[in-house]
Amino acid sequence: MRTGSEPTTARSALRLRFWLTAWGLIWAVFGAVAFTLAGRPGWAIACAVLWLIVTIDMAMVLRHIREGAHYQPGRDIPPYRPPDHRPPPYRPPEHRHP
Repeated sequence: MRTGSEPTTARSALRLRFWLTAWGLIWAVFGAVAFTLAGRPGWAIACAVLWLIVTIDMAMVLRHIREGAHYQPGRDIPPYRPPDHRPPPYRPPEHRHP
């Protein structure tokens, strides 16, 4: 169910993001080494730049994981309740007679 509060109450799947980053890191290192050995410097540089980006992302993910449950709630903490911003029920205007 969409509530409209997703941008402020969203949680990131940090463990999944860590493993996807690890997978990307493995392939970036493999690509950089393989293209260097194959004599393709352009592709080797592209893989090395990707390797750098993935390493920075992994450092950020690990930092967020280490910050703990205050910043990234675990499985035992229920999802946030969305704020109740419903407008008040409609009431027709009262007619006053002199």
